[in-house]
Amino acid sequence: FAVFFNFVPDFSVLFSRLQQLQSHFTWDLKKEDMELENLSTRLEEHITLELGRPGAVALSYSLLNRPDEALKQLLKSQQTTEEVYGEDSERRLIVTYGDLAWLNYHTGNFTKSQTYYQRKKYPNSSSDVLHPEVYGEKAWTYLKLSKSHYPKAIKCFERALEVQKDDSEWNAGYAIALFRTERVSATDSAAITQLRRALELSPDDGVLLSMLAVKLGVEKKYEEAKSLVEKTLKVAPDNPHAMRYISKYLRYQVGVSIVLLERALERSNTSAFIYHQLGLCYKRKKLNEQKSQHFDKQSIHEFKVKICVSVFFKFMAYY
Repeated sequence: FAVFFNFVPDFSVLFSRLQQLQSHFTWDLKKEDMELENLSTRLEEHITLELGRPGAVALSYSLLNRPDEALKQLLKSQQTTEEVYGEDSERRLIVTYGDLAWLNYHTGNFTKSQTYYQRKKYPNSSSDVLHPEVYGEKAWTYLKLSKSHYPKAIKCFERALEVQKDDSEWNAGYAIALFRTERVSATDSAAITQLRRALELSPDDGVLLSMLAVKLGVEKKYEEAKSLVEKTLKVAPDNPHAMRYISKYLRYQVGVSIVLLERALERSNTSAFIYHQLGLCYKRKKLNEQKSQHFDKQSIHEFKVKICVSVFFKFMAYY
């Protein structure tokens, strides 16, 4: 991302040092791979739901020429990490410090940039061996920014798990990445195996429960899938990301799915996936009504409105 920064000749040495940091600004992330306005809104929403990565939000803000908002996100992330992890926070802040060093350089605050650069002995950006926290942060970033980066996300989660095989966050991320990339009809599903492993460590994770229910439904293991759906509705009824997968599983139970998706939209009203699933549900509802010949003009109008909204968000807010 060197192209986005203003160069000051006297600080060429600092710039060269910053290029060695582990940071969202030194990873192979391309501006053209991102829909920046939608991306920053979606990632902010994920942070509100405790699903997001502040560094990825900061990157999108910086590329939108909004460095003050990027800096605010990173400082908030630093404070939260320090409060939660205390003395163990330094390793988890490696990437955050790198991002702060770059942003301060970008805004002309070279003294602070140098301070963040010196905050810790960073692993070199070209190093073959990184801390698991860096692999994990990199993996989550790849997973959230672009589908084209999903294979890289999988590799980074695998590297993190080589060092911390029982870490609940890396196991969850790895399961989600496999779920998103695996063919629907895959046999000997690696995603199912990893989802089960992740749920051993986080048994009440609504997103993992709902994803496993979808996969088991495809394999026609309906009894186990049903129990997972029931548990998800109990432990994560307000999690829109869990509800969207539950609704996908229940899409042929149209009434239930519509209720769940409408509830999910109350908390996640920019999700193209939810709007798309809702549109499919209303389409099936209309087809069912036509078959039973008990539909009226109001239901047709309702269906058209929902489909229009679904299609609009599908193309304008591609998830």
